Amino acid sequence: MVLTQRIKRMAKNLKLKMARVEHDLTQRDLADAIGVTRQTIGLIEAGKYNPSLGLCIAICKRLDKTLDQLFWEENKNEN
Repeated sequence: MVLTQRIKRMAKNLKLKMARVEHDLTQRDLADAIGVTRQTIGLIEAGKYNPSLGLCIAICKRLDKTLDQLFWEENKNEN
């Protein structure tokens, strides 16, 4: 169960990392653009920090993505 949660979290954060790389931005570039530290972006991408809604929106605006595209998780029944 814990492994499944970690995999889901990693997949979500890969979306963020891929969007950042598509815009040719470093973690520092993105952080500076939205007013947070590079460490914050690194922690979000590593799945160790859950950003606030406001931070998610700022990230999405800078990366020209929607909340759904970067942060939505599919809920699938695990039986």
